[in-house]
This record gives sequence, structure tokens and C-alpha cells, in this order.
Amino acid sequence: MEKEYTAPTVIEGASTPLPVLDGKSPIRRGDASMNLLSKAYYRYKKLLKVIRLFLMIAGPGIIVMVADNDAGGITTYTATGAKFGFHLIWFLILLGPVAYYVQEMTVRLGAVTKRGHAEAIFHAFGSFWGWFSLMDLVLLNWLTMITEFIGMTAALSIFGVPRIVTVLLAATLMGTMVIQGRYWTWEKAAMVFCVLNLIYIPAAFMIHPPLKQVLQGCLIPQLPPGGFTNELFFFLMANIGTTIAPWMIFFQQSAVVDKSLQEKDITGGKVDTGIGAFFTVVVAAFCVILTGTLLPGQNIYDAGSAAAKFMGISKQLGTFLAIGLFDAGFLGAICISLASSWAFGEVFGWAHSLNNKVKEAPWFYAYYFFGILLAGTVVLIPHAPLVLITLFVQVIAVTLLPAALVFLILLLNNEETMGQFKNTLFQNIANITIVTLIVLVSTLYGISALFPSILK
Repeated sequence: MEKEYTAPTVIEGASTPLPVLDGKSPIRRGDASMNLLSKAYYRYKKLLKVIRLFLMIAGPGIIVMVADNDAGGITTYTATGAKFGFHLIWFLILLGPVAYYVQEMTVRLGAVTKRGHAEAIFHAFGSFWGWFSLMDLVLLNWLTMITEFIGMTAALSIFGVPRIVTVLLAATLMGTMVIQGRYWTWEKAAMVFCVLNLIYIPAAFMIHPPLKQVLQGCLIPQLPPGGFTNELFFFLMANIGTTIAPWMIFFQQSAVVDKSLQEKDITGGKVDTGIGAFFTVVVAAFCVILTGTLLPGQNIYDAGSAAAKFMGISKQLGTFLAIGLFDAGFLGAICISLASSWAFGEVFGWAHSLNNKVKEAPWFYAYYFFGILLAGTVVLIPHAPLVLITLFVQVIAVTLLPAALVFLILLLNNEETMGQFKNTLFQNIANITIVTLIVLVSTLYGISALFPSILK
């Protein structure tokens, strides 16, 4: 007699029937193991859906935060570690949440208004303040772009590559990434360079740093031996300037708009920014650990010279640092150049999307390449004070940052524009505190520069 066929039970929420458990008996609804399997399968499918949705949204936050560890940033961190050891890692960790609170505002502003930051300022505050913010951005971005090329040329010079070859190579790569006419393609390429930026982490583990001292530097706020001096103040300012920069505000908001993120994507955009902020702090801390372990007490004024010294200790370690420095400069350059081009396109009404072909947005791409060549040319000038430019750009950035933050906070408190996505009381307290502290340290730095005897 033929065995009667029984169809498998279909689980609610499952797209296909689940297999039988023992190969013979069909799964029954009342079976406890079936209930557990059903719940696990449903949660698995739900998790996959959440991950897929996040991957579609992710990009602008991770890229802007990791690119924040650009050539100037790596130089600042390595110089800080060599000069002060592990004593200031706690300070870098505190800067992570600060950067997050600033940048998450750009996610909300871009997704709600569908405007880049330059356009939003012109629309809300008029042409005077619009031009003021744009000129601030252009000047600072140009100086910062120079530091990116300084980092890239210094990195490849370790391998004997001439400066002009490095500049042409970087410009060619940057051009190739944008002229294909798709934002998504550019973003995927940029994410590859973001992953490469993490090379400092395995490099630090290779040297077996003193874990107890590192943990003390991470968890216990302390000043280096010698106390609060002008030199320490300069380094604190430089670290603030490289962790939070005006170009980041303009870049991320324009990227959110170019990627066409909507209000429903804001939560995912915040997570994206939070992940990026975490990796920003991690990479910065590991840079400090590297030089604090191997080059303590030495005066390191640029990451290139640190990589060269590491090459004398270990060719593999020196190669890691050189690759990381080139990647940091390149990642910073592709973001900063786009921040300027997006801003000019928004202000002048040019087509200004990476989804436009070159012939569809000629002025957008023309300004993009002009900025690259102008910055790259400065690096080729004989005897140019490149190291001094690198360190002082970070300090200039922090002095110009308050104006950009004030505009951002005012825009986020406009209920007519932002609606339910305007700043909450807690967000206003956090961000106004950040602005106040930055204004305070900027003022103190100016006073200390004029009267150096105040701080010894």
C-alpha cells in the first residue's frame, strides 16, 4: 500500500516551506522545536532585510568620518604620539562623539531640505552670509588639499617616486573616479579606500605596545609631563581642527542630497555616521600608539618622516605606514575637492551631481579638476614650507569652524524647514556646548600666540 503524502507546513512570514526535521515526519505547528525554528528563521530574514537597507543608505557618514583621518590628520596624530606618548589618547576619544553630534545634523538637514549646505545657507541667511561661508570654505579647502598632496608625495617618496609622478597619479585616479557619471560607483570606490585607512590598526599590533600604559592613556584624563604649555595647546588645537572641519559639513550634506536620501533614511544615516565616528577615533588612537611606542620624545613634524623612520626599524611596518599615508591623503583629497565643487555648483546653479556626465555638468567638473591641479602645483614648488602648512591648516580650521557650526545649528532649529527633525533640547545643549568650547579654545589660542608668556 502506498504511503500517504503529507505536505509540509508553511510557516507564516517564510517565503518558502521549511524542510522537515527528521526527513520523514512533517513539521507540526504545535511542535516546540518548530516554533523555535520558525522564530529564528523569521529573525534571520528580518536581519538580512535590515542589513540590505542599511547598506543602501550607508556611505556618506563612513566616508566623511574616515576621510577626516586625512594626511593632515595622520601627521597631527603621529606628531602628537611622538611628542606626548599616550597621554592624549583620552582627548582623541572625547572628540569622537563631538564629531558625531556635528555631522549627524547634516544628515537631517540634507534629507529634509534636499539642499547642499552652501545652498541652504544662501537660502536661509541671504547672499552676504552665503558668500562669507563659501569663501571660508574655498580658502580652507584649498589649503587642506595642499596638505593631502603633501602627504601623498611624502608617502611615495619613501619608495623613490618623484613628486610630479605622485601628483599626476593622484590627479588621474581622482579624475577616473568622477567622470564615469554615477554617484554609486564613486561611493563604492571611496569605501575601498576607507577600508585601506584601517591599515594602522594591524601595524600597531605588530609592535606589541605596552597595553597598561595605552589603557591608562585611553581611560584616565591626564596632561603630559610639563603641564599645560603653549606647545601642548597648539597640539590640542590641531587635533580638534583635524577631527572636526568645515569641509566635512559641506561634504556630507551634499553627499546625502546627491545620493537622494529621504527622511525615512535619517535613522540609517545616523548609524552610518556613528560607525564612521567610531573608526575615526580608533585610527587616530592607533596612530598615536605607533609613534608613542617607537618614537617617544622625538619631534615628528610630518607622517612621512615617521614612516621613513619606521622603515629603518622594519620595512614591513614602514611600508604599512607609507601606504596608509598615501591612502589618507587620497581619501581626503577626493572628498574635499567634491565638497568645493558641490558648493560652487549649488551657489551658481550649475548641474552639480556625480550622476551627471561631464558634458551635462561641465562647470562642476571644471572646478573639480581646477582645484586638484592648483593644490598639486603648490607641492611642486621648490622649498615651499610644506610641513608648516600641514600643521597650521589644522589650527586655521578650528578657528573658522565656529561660524560654520553656528549656521548649522540655526538651520537645524528652523521648525518651518525641519519640522519634526529639528534639533531637540538635548541636541541643542550638546551642540551649543561644542561651539562654545571651540570659540573659547580658539580665543585662548589667539591670546597665547600674542602673549606667549601666559603659558609656560
